[in-house]
Amino acid sequence: MKKPVLRLALGVLSVWLMFAAAVFAQPNPELANQYFKDGEYEKAAELYRQLIESNKNFGEVYFDRYLTCLLQLERYADGEEALKKQIKRSPNNVRLYVSYGNLYERMGKYAEAEKQYEEAIAKVSADYSSVYSLAEAFAQAAKFDYAIRTYERGNQLSKDPKRFAFQLAEIYRRKGDSPKMIEHYLNHIEADPSRMSLVQTQLARYLPEADYPELQRQLYARLQSKDMPEMTEMLAWTFIQRKDYKNAIRQYRALDKRLNENGYRIFQLANDAANARDYEAAIAGYEYIIQEKGRQNPFFFSAKGEVMKVRRRKITEGYNYTEQDLRTLENDYEQFLTEYGISRTTAQIIIELAELEALYLNDLTKAIKLLELLINTPGIQRNTIGRAKINLADYYLMSGDIWESTLLYSQVDKEFREEMLGQEARFKNARLSYFNGDFEWAQAQFDALKASTSKLLSNDAIDLSVFIMDNLNTDATTDAMAIYARAELLVFQNRFAEALHLLDSLQITFPETSLQDDVLYLKAQIAEKKRQYEQAAAFYAEIVEKYPEDIRADNALYAWAILLEERLGQPEKAMELYEKLFVDYSSSVFAVDARKRFRILRGDKVQ
Repeated sequence: MKKPVLRLALGVLSVWLMFAAAVFAQPNPELANQYFKDGEYEKAAELYRQLIESNKNFGEVYFDRYLTCLLQLERYADGEEALKKQIKRSPNNVRLYVSYGNLYERMGKYAEAEKQYEEAIAKVSADYSSVYSLAEAFAQAAKFDYAIRTYERGNQLSKDPKRFAFQLAEIYRRKGDSPKMIEHYLNHIEADPSRMSLVQTQLARYLPEADYPELQRQLYARLQSKDMPEMTEMLAWTFIQRKDYKNAIRQYRALDKRLNENGYRIFQLANDAANARDYEAAIAGYEYIIQEKGRQNPFFFSAKGEVMKVRRRKITEGYNYTEQDLRTLENDYEQFLTEYGISRTTAQIIIELAELEALYLNDLTKAIKLLELLINTPGIQRNTIGRAKINLADYYLMSGDIWESTLLYSQVDKEFREEMLGQEARFKNARLSYFNGDFEWAQAQFDALKASTSKLLSNDAIDLSVFIMDNLNTDATTDAMAIYARAELLVFQNRFAEALHLLDSLQITFPETSLQDDVLYLKAQIAEKKRQYEQAAAFYAEIVEKYPEDIRADNALYAWAILLEERLGQPEKAMELYEKLFVDYSSSVFAVDARKRFRILRGDKVQ
């Protein structure tokens, strides 16, 4: 019984040894890849050849690299022999003909190469993967015309002229042919409207600004021959990309009527136009909703409020508005409130009218009455009441009622302790203490507010804290600081003549004070409020020239640049100042925004 068992054991061992020998005799693909990566093509070629021969089912995986090795070694005859074998092994792999053509090109046989490329296109089958694979092989070899012909052949075989529209657009993009790229992107939208956002992404990324007129021309041509909402939407999109909100609104109006929409997209576009300061377009959008959609529309009241806000911005941000302009706007607000009354729906309108009265028409009494009425109206939202109280406190402070002002700030601080409104009220209460000369307490509050989640509030807190610390620790006396703070309060109250008188007396009484740059800065702000923009620019320039190391230097640079950009129509000079700010004052709180504004003026696409 022992001999049969022994023979069986020997037989199993023999089989195992044969299997192990076969395994260990297999070429190592990782070693082949490493040789290839290191440029040792002779060694890599031999291993890839063995892999192809020993792995019939996976030969194609290694063949491309094997052929590359042979081409690098200029072993063209071996390459041709390998290609013939591989084509015989995989006759349906038309990519091999592209490789064959590339081999002939390396040998200088261009006519033979073209025959291989033609044969590849002729042999391609109708299925998507076959067409795509061949076209990509041509594209990777930068043979874009052959790739185009492959996709056109695929369209023909599938009997769908738009089946490969997106791929054709991409090839034309890589080729640099914008008109044909546009044509096929639009074909793709016609074939599959759900892909419009993808096409918009590609166009936004790759279409040069100079080619947008061509895109619009093709869109107009399509709309003349076929009424497609998607093409209208695309046309509107092109105008938005070019910041042409007027024409974008026109297209959206047509689309709104065509699809019987509720005006949502027009309302959003009007908001975008307002943010871009295209106030005429914004007003046109809001007016469409008000007049065409009516009071039952969900955007009606929002549009009514926004159109008055935009009209106010259009007037107050202009160069030469008159009191009559302001009175006309005031009348619009009052008519709206007469028609719709005081409620939570119209609360924001009342706040805006109060701002108009207090900040532009100098009627503090009327502004205060409006906000007191709003605060005492039942049903007003909590946040709206908080905002109204902060503004009301501002107007009391402007009228000289400091006690009522600090009381209201404190109420909001307590009610919204951990919220943004509470932080704003706390800041304004601290600023009130600063106005009154209680500098140490005010600075402690500003230091606590440096960590505010509001960038604007944090920057203001940092600014005032540094200002107090910088001047109280130098040659500025408390008396000089008190005069300056009093002048700031007068500016807040729009009592400009009195503020200027105090600033002049400060310069005379304390000629050596470190507040000289601050005095100039406040005078510049007064000039801006009085719309004396050239004079304001001169003050800012004097600070930058005389006091480049003082704390107001970066403030002055930033304010001066914005003044040049937005008021004086000198964008090139503004760019110089923005660049100086983020280069020379890189730690400034204004540096990041200065860089962004610089890039926008330079024409960069900024998110």
